[in-house]
Amino acid sequence: MKNLKVIAFTHRHVDLKDLGNLVICNEELDSRLISLKNNLDIPEIFYIATCNRVEFVFYGAHELTDDFIANFMDKMNFCVPSERLHCYLGQVNRYSGIEALNHLFRMSCSLESLVVGEKEILAQVRRAYEKCRDSGFTGDFLRLMMDRLVKTAKEVYTFTNISRNPISVVSLAYRKLKETKLPENPRILVIGSGETNQNLAKYLKKHKHSNFVVFNRTVANANALAKELNAEVYPLSELKNYKKGFDVMITCTGAPEAIINSELYQSILNGETDKKVIVDLAIPNDLDADVLVNYPIHYIEVSSLQAIAEKNIQERYNELESADKIICENIKEFLPLIKQRRVEVAMRQVPDKIKEIRATALNEVFAHDLRNLDPQAREVLEKVINYMEKKYIKVPMVMAKEILVKNNEAENN
Repeated sequence: MKNLKVIAFTHRHVDLKDLGNLVICNEELDSRLISLKNNLDIPEIFYIATCNRVEFVFYGAHELTDDFIANFMDKMNFCVPSERLHCYLGQVNRYSGIEALNHLFRMSCSLESLVVGEKEILAQVRRAYEKCRDSGFTGDFLRLMMDRLVKTAKEVYTFTNISRNPISVVSLAYRKLKETKLPENPRILVIGSGETNQNLAKYLKKHKHSNFVVFNRTVANANALAKELNAEVYPLSELKNYKKGFDVMITCTGAPEAIINSELYQSILNGETDKKVIVDLAIPNDLDADVLVNYPIHYIEVSSLQAIAEKNIQERYNELESADKIICENIKEFLPLIKQRRVEVAMRQVPDKIKEIRATALNEVFAHDLRNLDPQAREVLEKVINYMEKKYIKVPMVMAKEILVKNNEAENN
């Protein structure tokens, strides 16, 4: 267990822009890891890169000294000036043994993410491991560790509330929108083409909505969103002339004050009187307060969504203790499994050795005596030898495992 090591660069200590210098493209990953394994004699390794972290997980008898990490970084051939590369030594997190295992389990359960409870991190870790496994960079230990890591993360996500309540305003807005009674394929006006509206519109498109019209202060800046939504796009100044009606309005502009007053809203309605849905994610709000007073509107606005998001974030943090208990229990269960596996590997040659002894006995030591046996006696002898062979293979392994179990029980008591 002590040979498990992690060299980690994360958002906690490294500027996100600097993390980009440590990302290795897929085309170069194999050649770089091959070079690293050969130069530093590392038996097993895999590499994880997300938007918030770059980590190297490996199994080897190396001390994570500054000199070793500097040599490690050098062998990885990062396109970073040597003086800047040296600065990373002051920003690295290094973990060994149980501490490394605990870190990997917590990381995969998203307890150390920018967004606590974000399930995508587990998928990212699995993909990273599988890529390196398929390229032959991992072995027996990391395979067992990953099996337990995935089991642990699934238990955390299943038996705690750490990921159940959404904490992004966009996902909350979409949930609120789903709760309203919308007509089939509603007419959706998208006012503003910034990141917030892009994300919400993509949610809607993903869920089979297709009737969009986009308005933006600058048409050129909205063309990409309009193309993705297969929507018409107009300058914001043309909103007052829009006469095709709508069912849902999604608005998020950077205007310093409300841009939709009662007069403009009346014009956009174009005589329709049914209750509309307005998702106003702008700060300050794009919808003038008078519109809410004068017209029937199902209003979803950013401040109420932010309050829900903050509450959900706190609820996620309240689950950290429960998640840590699950992690500790899995680590406790994992350690005896590693010891058992070491015994299995160490005794892997026992069956072959016993078969060799059998062959020598039958074909050399007792060959003359066996030739003088009658067929019936020889058949009985074969049965006895086969029985003894199976027992001599099985019994030592069973006894070794029983000794390990007893020792673990004694250590725990």
